[in-house]
Amino acid sequence: MDGQTKVLTREDQAPRSARGRPAALARWLFGVALLVLAMVIVGGITRLTESGLSITEWKPVTGALPPLSDAQWQEEFARYRASPEYRYESGPAGMTLADFRFIYFWEWFHRLLGRVIGLAFALPLAWYWLRGAIPAGYKWRLLALFALGGLQGAFGWFMVRSGLSGTMTDVSHFWLSIHLLTALFTLGGLLWTALDLRQLARDPAARSARLTGLATLVAVVLFVQLLLGAWVAGLNAGLVSDTWPLMQGRFVPEFDAARGVLWGAAHDPFLVHFLHRWWAWIAVAALIVLARRAKRTDRRASISIHIAFGTQILLGIATVWTGVELWVAVAHQAVGALLVAATAWGMHVAGRRA
Repeated sequence: MDGQTKVLTREDQAPRSARGRPAALARWLFGVALLVLAMVIVGGITRLTESGLSITEWKPVTGALPPLSDAQWQEEFARYRASPEYRYESGPAGMTLADFRFIYFWEWFHRLLGRVIGLAFALPLAWYWLRGAIPAGYKWRLLALFALGGLQGAFGWFMVRSGLSGTMTDVSHFWLSIHLLTALFTLGGLLWTALDLRQLARDPAARSARLTGLATLVAVVLFVQLLLGAWVAGLNAGLVSDTWPLMQGRFVPEFDAARGVLWGAAHDPFLVHFLHRWWAWIAVAALIVLARRAKRTDRRASISIHIAFGTQILLGIATVWTGVELWVAVAHQAVGALLVAATAWGMHVAGRRA
C-alpha cells in the first residue's frame, strides 16, 4: 500500500449497522430528558395552582390549540363550571373568566409540552431507524421509552378524569403518583440509555451498564420517598404543618388510625406528611452509600448526588416553613427530578463494566 499501513480500530472493524451513531443518539436523548424535566416542573405548577381540572376533555389533536374566540372561552368556562371542583370549591364569589384563563393556561401548556415531547422523541426515532443509525440492541429500549411516553399521557388523562366524577374536588392522589412516577422513571430511563450510548461512542466494545444490587436497593428507597412525596401533593398534606421538625408540637402527629396504620399511611395527610419528611433521611443514607461507590469511577456523579439531596432537603424544609409557597414548592419538585437524574447517573456509574 505504497509503504503505508492502515491501522484498523475496533470501530472500523465493527459493521456499520452494529455501530450506528451512538453519539448523536445520546445527545438527542439528553435533549428529550431536559424536556421531561421541564414537563415535571410545569406539572408541579399545574398542581399547585389547582389548574389540573380546568380542561375537562381529552382531545389529543385538536386540543393542541387553546380557545381562539370569546365564544370558545365561554364554552370551556361553562364546562369547568359544571365540574365538582368548581361547584364545591369556588365559593359564593365564584370565578371570573380571567381567573379561569390563568388556570386553563397552565393545564393547556402542560398538555402541549407533552405533545412536544412525543414529537421530539417519535420523529428523530423514525429518522434514526430508517437511516440505520441505531446500534444493535438499542431498538427495543428506545421503543420501550416511547411506549412509556404514551402511557404517561394516558395516565395523565386517567388522573384528570378521577377528579371530574362524583363529588371529587381533586384528582386521585394514587393516579397523581402514577402520573408523576412514570415521568420520573422515563427521565431515568432516558439518561441511562443516553449514558450507555455515550460510552459506546467512546468505545465500540463498551457494554451496557448493569443494575447492581446496591443500585436496586437505592432505587427502591428513593421510589418510596418519591411515592410519599406524590401523595403529599395529592392530599395537600404539605399544608397540615408549617413547623419543622415537630408537627402539632410533637414528633409523631395525631392521625386517623381507625382503619389501621397501613390505610393511614396511604390516606391520612398527617401520617403521609410525617412519613415523607422522615423517610427522607433513610433515602439520604442510601444515596450517600451510592455516591461513595460512584466516586471510585466518576467523582462528578458523586458530587451531583450530594448537591441534589442536600438542596432537596433544604427546599423541603423551606416548603413546610413557608406554608407551601408556590415557587418554593415548585423548586422542591424540580430538584426532586434532578435528584432522580443524579441518582440514575450514579447507578449507571456503579454498574459500568469493562
